[in-house]
Amino acid sequence: PDGALLVTSRSGKLWLIVPGQNKAEVAGVPRVDARGQGGLLDISVAPDFATSRTVYFSFSQPRADGSNGTSLASAVLSVDRKKLENVNVVFPQQPAWKSTLHFGSNIEWDSAGNIYLTTGERSMPEPRQQSQDLKSGLGKVFHIKPDGSPADGNPFLGRTDARPEIWSYGHRNVQGAAVNPETGKLWTIEH
Repeated sequence: PDGALLVTSRSGKLWLIVPGQNKAEVAGVPRVDARGQGGLLDISVAPDFATSRTVYFSFSQPRADGSNGTSLASAVLSVDRKKLENVNVVFPQQPAWKSTLHFGSNIEWDSAGNIYLTTGERSMPEPRQQSQDLKSGLGKVFHIKPDGSPADGNPFLGRTDARPEIWSYGHRNVQGAAVNPETGKLWTIEH
C-alpha cells in the first residue's frame, strides 16, 4: 500500500525495495531448487494484504530423492518487513520430477479472491505426456482457494478421474498470465 515492492530472485532471495532506499533482504524464504530454470519464482500480495500482511509465492520446491516441483506457499510479512513468518506450502505440484526445466509459475487473482497458479510440464518427453493427464499436476493451470483447495466453478469438480483443482490442461510451460479486469477471463502466455 505504501509503494514498496517485494521482488524475488531466482537464487532464493526475497528483496524489499522501497523507492529512494537501498534494497533489503527479507528472511524466511524456504529452500528452493535453483538449478536450471528453478528457483524462487512469482510473488503476489493477497487482496487483503493491507490488513493480513499475507503474501503468496511460487518456487521450485526440492522434494525427496532429488526431485522437485512447483509449489505455492503463503506467509505473513512481519510488521518490520524483515522476514516471512508462518510459511505454509498450500499447494505442491504432483508428481514431483527430476528435472530442472519448465516450472511455469505465475500467480493471478480472480475477482472472488481465488488464485490461478500456472505450472509447466517439466520439459522431458516422459512428463510432457502428463500435461494431457487429468490426474497429473504437470502442464496445468490450477484454480484454487487461498488454502489450496479447489475453487468453486472448476470444470472437473466432482469427477473421480481428474484433479478438482484443474482449470485448464495440456500446457507446455505457462510463464505469464493475466486476468482481464473487465471480463474476469484468464489469459496465458506459454514458453
